[in-house]
Amino acid sequence: MTGRPRTFDKDAVLRMAMRAFWERGYDGVSVAQVCAEAGIAAPSLYAAFGDKNALFEKACALYTEHLDEDLERDLSAPTARQAVERLLRSSAEHFTAPGQPPGCLVMGEPRLTERRDKTRGMIRARLRRAAAEGELTSVAEADQIAAFIDTVLTGMAARAREGADRTRLLDAARYATRAWPA
Repeated sequence: MTGRPRTFDKDAVLRMAMRAFWERGYDGVSVAQVCAEAGIAAPSLYAAFGDKNALFEKACALYTEHLDEDLERDLSAPTARQAVERLLRSSAEHFTAPGQPPGCLVMGEPRLTERRDKTRGMIRARLRRAAAEGELTSVAEADQIAAFIDTVLTGMAARAREGADRTRLLDAARYATRAWPA
């Protein structure tokens, strides 16, 4: 017996779950809520995605699908300053994009520490390369700037969740890039 055929769009439900986790966080979303919002029964959700944790993992994978590509694109700028400017500008745009929740799922979800660490590592590696190429004075300076940029990104994501608009975040990004000496 093969069971009844699936009568819902699995990709649409996954996008809806991603949005729910993005808006309310892992602890703010229940399987019952996802089922109600998707108009499906819990057994169907479990059959398609597994338990809540598996659904969350799949939703986060969907969210981060292009995150590394975008991050690598931003960090590939010829200079560290240009790379950071691109990163902060594109983050401000992402955090305030029309039609999606404000902020960032990765930055706002405590369960995604490893993902945040990966992003931090990519930023730190780009700035350490700048130190090795003589653009920055030392690896220590590169690490300090990376920590500063991480703090700015975290703050921008939090401010977006609080309702800060794109202009405000782009202003913050501009001022942040001025914070380290030319």
